[in-house]
Amino acid sequence: MSMTIFQLVGSAMHAQSTRLNTVASNLANAETVATDPKDVYRQRDPVFQSVAVGQDPAIQGVRVTGVAESAAAPIKRYEPGHPLADPEGYVYAPNIDAVAQMVNMISAARSYQANVEMLNTAKELALATINIGR
Repeated sequence: MSMTIFQLVGSAMHAQSTRLNTVASNLANAETVATDPKDVYRQRDPVFQSVAVGQDPAIQGVRVTGVAESAAAPIKRYEPGHPLADPEGYVYAPNIDAVAQMVNMISAARSYQANVEMLNTAKELALATINIGR
């Protein structure tokens, strides 16, 4: 059973780590601009799927199945003096809500920390169980 706990926590930590990485990428590119709307950075979000962990199908972990790009249209801004402006004076920026991304980052970081605490607790219980027989 303890191996199942470690697998469960490990899958959750991997999912939250992927979530943190995609949010960091989104925030790092939130203010980038392009001349052509096709070249604009698109917000990325991880796609998760539940998976059975161990022999009991009721115990579900999580797996990252991919990273999806947003289909949201880029933001068109009139900035005729910008070096990347198109002939009409427009630049195109990603449609990323930085506040929502920060909330997502805080949530992912807290979830990751909760999983670390769960892993430490499981490890301590496993060691305590081993030491009972001594």
